[in-house]
Amino acid sequence: MADFPPERLHIGPPFTYVGVDVFGPWQIVARRTRGGQAQSKRWAMLFCCMSSRAVHIEIIDFLDTSSCINALRRFFAIQGPAKQIRSDWGKNFVAAAKELGLNRQQLDMAVQNFLSRQGCSWVFNPPHASHMGGSWERLIGLSRRILDAILLQENIQLTHDVLCTLMMEVTAIINARPLVPVSTDLESPFILSPAMILTQKVGVSPPQGDFTDEDLLSRQ
Repeated sequence: MADFPPERLHIGPPFTYVGVDVFGPWQIVARRTRGGQAQSKRWAMLFCCMSSRAVHIEIIDFLDTSSCINALRRFFAIQGPAKQIRSDWGKNFVAAAKELGLNRQQLDMAVQNFLSRQGCSWVFNPPHASHMGGSWERLIGLSRRILDAILLQENIQLTHDVLCTLMMEVTAIINARPLVPVSTDLESPFILSPAMILTQKVGVSPPQGDFTDEDLLSRQ
């Protein structure tokens, strides 16, 4: 196995070095009509802190440059500016380029111009090297599992507002996971988690499940 990227071992504030990717889509109810319901699609953009392993998820409406920049602006407004963002050449960038009639280089320049004003750089992994983004691909898989468990447990009709709420709960569950082996020592009952690093609060965790055979949340 190759060495960790330098960003994984960097000591600094959370979300200084960030990995990002887009996953989805989900069908949501956009509006109700006389004949039924109009459906629409939504995607999620996941930001992963390379050092603290915390996540931040934003819902986007389209796979285009405007939605990407708006998600970046919301992320910077909440978590503060990042020094470096890393991603792969995913299909979302190719699809956005086709939709806008731009080639890949022009699409990147539109995003790079915004990032340069924020003092941030965007680094792309080599093509066909998805393993180099394993640090955030693993968390995307975990996000999908948690969201699927929530949707299976309850008969939920997805709207944009409901999806945003569920994604915030998914974020809270992921950030409450332990980063180190759980100690059995009674003198150290607290568990180090990304949420503790972000909020500086002890005991911040989402409500747990019922821990029954039918409870899907307890299996994640």
